[in-house]
Amino acid sequence: MLGIDLAVWHRAIDDIGAGPATVLGNTQVAMVGLVAWLALGEKPSRISLLMLPVVLTGVALVGGVGSADAYGANPGRGALWGLATGVSYAAFLLAMRFANGDRGSPVGPLADATLGAAIATLLLGLPDSSFDLVPSWPMHGWLLALALGSQVFGWLLITHALPRLPALETSVLLLLQPTATLVWGRMLFDERLAPGQVAGAALVLGGVTALSLVGVVKRRRAPTPASAEKPSGQEA
Repeated sequence: MLGIDLAVWHRAIDDIGAGPATVLGNTQVAMVGLVAWLALGEKPSRISLLMLPVVLTGVALVGGVGSADAYGANPGRGALWGLATGVSYAAFLLAMRFANGDRGSPVGPLADATLGAAIATLLLGLPDSSFDLVPSWPMHGWLLALALGSQVFGWLLITHALPRLPALETSVLLLLQPTATLVWGRMLFDERLAPGQVAGAALVLGGVTALSLVGVVKRRRAPTPASAEKPSGQEA
């Protein structure tokens, strides 16, 4: 799932830019909540249900709906790739959460995920005529720096935190990434989004933030096992 996530995310970057593609990928917050509802029986709150159409409206706006000057080579297709990124990333996060559920070392699941992603991206890349395994400079130098920096060290931290936090609470912290990417995309790559796309990104980020916070508040209000117990008045 991580390999599929990386592949479709890069397709989205090609079509709509780094900032919007990363924002759309973070629709995984809504996907995680939906899977938790359907598979784990965690019924969403009314606010959660209200936020879902807000997020989807934001996705449509980021994809260029209603914007004649939308940024990107193909913003509509990029928005679909972005949604696919969110779905595959949600599946990956949930798999990692259960894989490391015993709170053991995060290195093993990270190694498994890395190997699986390498195999998946290789298979997905072979049919692509532009795919080339021959290293080139400086592109592969940047990839090496990315691998040793945020990917290895960052994911060690993430895999350590995943089993210790609810999936939605983890997603709140991870929302710093798309917010920063929008700023850096403008500063480094001159990604000039149309006003409608900026509004759509704000809706997506606002919606997924609200979904995440609702999950956090709900968890904190839930009674602890000790407080939930009621004395029966009888001896065992």
